[in-house]
Amino acid sequence: MTYARKLLEKTTERGNLCVGIDPMPSVLASWGLDTNVEGLETCARGIVEQLGERIAVFKPQSAFFETFGSRGIAVLEKVLADIHDAGALSLLDIKRGDIGSSMTGYATAYLADGSPLAADAITLSPYLGVGALLPAIDLAVAQGRGVYVLARTSNPEGAGIQHHVAQVVIDEITALNPSRNHAIGLVVGATHSDLGCDVSSFNASILAPGIGAQGGTVEGLATIFGPAVKHVLPTASREVIGGGHGELHTRAERLLEQVMLIKT
Repeated sequence: MTYARKLLEKTTERGNLCVGIDPMPSVLASWGLDTNVEGLETCARGIVEQLGERIAVFKPQSAFFETFGSRGIAVLEKVLADIHDAGALSLLDIKRGDIGSSMTGYATAYLADGSPLAADAITLSPYLGVGALLPAIDLAVAQGRGVYVLARTSNPEGAGIQHHVAQVVIDEITALNPSRNHAIGLVVGATHSDLGCDVSSFNASILAPGIGAQGGTVEGLATIFGPAVKHVLPTASREVIGGGHGELHTRAERLLEQVMLIKT
């Protein structure tokens, strides 16, 4: 089954929301946990334990696991397995981008069947060229997985560069998608009043981070994305997980209700 089909089926069943698993120190503190590997595992796996059968997509941020070296990566492997066992999709936020054999190595690590770090989808950086990402894109397609390529990110620092290149990235991916089972998505932040690029004709999933702590709102998605809002996968992390263990369900359900309103 293609990634596009998996995503459609899962979001139809559970709602169109992606929850970020970002176990940063402030989140661990809100859970009453220490900033160590034990706290990392309790928080990250606890999120999936509580929400795994309700949320369609989880987005672990690799950086917060890498911080703890091999022990942190071992926790990430467990989290990815937990997401799979819960019947949800995993979207690993790694933002890799390289050329030749290096890109092939990253692709094998994160997209190949049998890899302990394999996810249903990953994020990629296109700034060595969209064509340089083809080893990851083509392996994702072959394995029924997906990729999301950075185009117009949620952070304000990206504007100076991305205003010049975002449309090129969008246009190249739009052209590639029909022959790649529409497995190539975009990352376009939900924090912008003006994207500075045109996504109205885009033909696959759009990951929209920045809901909540970064200032983006579910209500603002229709204005930002226009006709492409039907492709948008709203993404929230601290807005859901930042209130501690006891508020997970309440915060997630509130966002899911808001997301359903923009789909009707």
